[in-house]
Amino acid sequence: MAHLEGVRVLEFSHMVMGPTVGMILADLGAEVIKVEPLGGDKTRDLPGSGAGYFAMYNRNKRSITVDLKSAKGIEVVHGLLASSDVMIENFRHGALDKLGLGYDSVREINPGIIYQSCKGFLSGPYEHRTALDEVAQMMGGLAYMTGPSGRPLRAGASVIDVSGALFGVIGILSALLSRKDTGKGANVRASLYETTAFLVGQHIAQGAVTGTPAPPMPERISAWAVYDVFDTCDGQIFVGVVSDGQWKSLCEEFGLTDWGTDEKMANNSGRVALRANIIPHLKSVFGEISTEDLTARVGEIGLPYAPIRKPDDLLDDPHLCAHGLHEMDLPDGQRVRLPALPLEINGARPELRRSPPKIGADTNEVLSWLGIDATKQA
Repeated sequence: MAHLEGVRVLEFSHMVMGPTVGMILADLGAEVIKVEPLGGDKTRDLPGSGAGYFAMYNRNKRSITVDLKSAKGIEVVHGLLASSDVMIENFRHGALDKLGLGYDSVREINPGIIYQSCKGFLSGPYEHRTALDEVAQMMGGLAYMTGPSGRPLRAGASVIDVSGALFGVIGILSALLSRKDTGKGANVRASLYETTAFLVGQHIAQGAVTGTPAPPMPERISAWAVYDVFDTCDGQIFVGVVSDGQWKSLCEEFGLTDWGTDEKMANNSGRVALRANIIPHLKSVFGEISTEDLTARVGEIGLPYAPIRKPDDLLDDPHLCAHGLHEMDLPDGQRVRLPALPLEINGARPELRRSPPKIGADTNEVLSWLGIDATKQA
């Protein structure tokens, strides 16, 4: 599947948000050239929780190394920009302008280019501030909603970086479509803070509708009587009951005959009012059943359910193993399987064409496109 075949993207980015924009476009078939400094993207060597960033968000790309502070390096970049459709950048505010690679300068080189910037903030009082995923989660209300009162907690993945990248891609695709009619490029900006505000918009709306500010999710009043994580005799499982039909099925399957005939529990509102009685009893029932058996039983009657897993457990998931994992080689030679783009078009998943590249792996080839001696490096 190469729906963006023929689209050339020049990526100047590191960490998560910018590389994710490039990866999504690359997965969809675009030719993405990652421009790295001579020593390589420092994201490659991050320790701890950042160790997986490069591996996850840089497949299907070429890599070239360029010294942006040298006249020769800028000459190379200008040559590539002239033949590119999209440029991605997530430098700090004003950094590329100093190098002559801000939007106005790039537009002079290529009026049709889509210039996509990944920033901490969009236009406004904060636009010059430095931000990270965690900064945005904290000041954007997401950390408050995730942890219990007084204990703000960031989400367990880089959800704002990745979500912000999705909005960046949407902007790029929209601008590419518009360019077909106008011939004009565009300056597309996506940000961490505004992405966070958009994601917590449901809670802002909840406060407006109910007249009461939304409490953190661990303390929320559930919309359903049964929508919880339960201990089994050997693990944990999430089970939800979100319709009257599912409630009847639950009662029949687990012999809860009194509940099944109780008119006060016949509809969801009544059950929510009696949640304090329902949940303790269900905990005692489910606590005597193994996770495997409980999974089979609630699955058979059509309830929403999910065994609680760790990320590495997904590598053994039969559904993901069928079509949802790419097997690739990391630059250090390690063979890994990582999640594919969560998308099907005409029944097909985006393909893996290239493993994450070694530093500057494609420099010589790309320079040769510009007529530059392939034995010399910019």
